[in-house]
Amino acid sequence: MKRIIVGLFAAAVGISVLTGCGGGTAADVIKIGVNYELTGGVAAYGEASLLGIEMAVAEVNAAGGINGKQVQIVKYDNKSEASEATTLAEKLMTSDKVIAVLGPATSGRFMATIPVANENKVPVISGSATADEVTVLKDVVQEYAFRTCFNDSFQGTAMANYASKTLGAQSVLIIGSISSDYAKGLAENFKATFTAAGGTIVGEEAYADGDVNFDAILTRARGLQFDAIYLPGYYTEAALIIKAARELGITAPIMGADGFDAPELLETAGPDALNDVYFTNHYSSLDQDPMVTKFIADFNAMYGKDPNAFHALGYDTAMLVMDAIGRATELTGEAVKNALAETKDFPAVTGTLSIDENHNPIKDIVVITLTNGEQSSSEKISS
Repeated sequence: MKRIIVGLFAAAVGISVLTGCGGGTAADVIKIGVNYELTGGVAAYGEASLLGIEMAVAEVNAAGGINGKQVQIVKYDNKSEASEATTLAEKLMTSDKVIAVLGPATSGRFMATIPVANENKVPVISGSATADEVTVLKDVVQEYAFRTCFNDSFQGTAMANYASKTLGAQSVLIIGSISSDYAKGLAENFKATFTAAGGTIVGEEAYADGDVNFDAILTRARGLQFDAIYLPGYYTEAALIIKAARELGITAPIMGADGFDAPELLETAGPDALNDVYFTNHYSSLDQDPMVTKFIADFNAMYGKDPNAFHALGYDTAMLVMDAIGRATELTGEAVKNALAETKDFPAVTGTLSIDENHNPIKDIVVITLTNGEQSSSEKISS
């Protein structure tokens, strides 16, 4: 099949969309599954990712599709439940016959779909499942699992280095969720890196996802001496903890991870509480890279609002998968999996990336500073 490279919106995104001998009939489509959290506890991540995915697919289709075939999204809501995510992965792969599945957004739900992917030989890829075990479980690479986000090892390590080198923190209190692989992985890697550099963890407090009262934890925290707090977890609980901490007079810097990046953090915690707050992320709207500014302008034109990191990650994930489909030797899950594994120097909104031997992206991380709940600065840290 002859391939003709078509530039997407003035080549700003840089993906090679391939066109050629497609018949252009209604049946001449490539189906990609979408298995995201559109309702439930972490719906903000799934909803944002979906908007980015839909924008990417619309652009590719407008530019001629892939090898003359239009891309069709088959999307389902896993309701933020691991069992539902598994069921939907099976449906997408066996009944809907998709060639790849995007999502889920969170580590636990995504991991629940990997056995289905391995059995059916259909790749699954997430833009935000950061737990180390997502792609490598017990030292074994998950053959059909990929991601476009960095993993918790890198994220926890980067924040620990930032705490000691940039914030000058010598002692840290960790307040982390015991409910998610995501939060536990972040805490473990932060602790290992921070203590290896000579820092001290003065205490570790735990909460469960869904908790709403953190008085006991924060009362104990007030009795400790520390330079900063590390709060790995999702915005749902993090916003409440930050708000309560500030109300109790805890003014120390609070550090987190990409789970902070949702409008609900500001809505719940309020601007006054969100000062001296730092978190690792995949992307910042402050970035003046032409690809980022173009993405922001196009997203705003399409949806009437500025994008966050999960919008960008959804967009990049869809673009990467469609690029791999265009490079695949045939339209099978196996061929697409091989093409994904061979990705090198792919120009994405969240940073140029290559897929390593563990199916993780090699790219930069961003540390964002919040002032009155708004991003006031960002700093890129190389992988």
